[in-house]
Amino acid sequence: MYGLMLTKQEHQEIEYLLKREMEEITLDLGDHRIDSNIKGAMEERYDVLFQLFRRFASGEECLQYMPKKKKQN
Repeated sequence: MYGLMLTKQEHQEIEYLLKREMEEITLDLGDHRIDSNIKGAMEERYDVLFQLFRRFASGEECLQYMPKKKKQN
C-alpha cells in the first residue's frame, strides 16, 4: 500500500484527468471500427481508472462513471 499527500489543487487536477480519460475510453468503446480485443483492453483500463477515481470522487460522481455491466454471450 502506498500513501500520497496532495494539495486541493492537485486533488482536483487528478480527478479531472481521470474523468477525461474515462470519458475518452467511453467514446472509443462506441466506435464500431475498433477491434473487440482492443476494446477488451480498454475496458480493463477503464476499470483500473475507475478504481482510482473512487478514491478521489464523491459517491454521486462515482455513479456517473460506474462501468456498464458486461454482456454475456
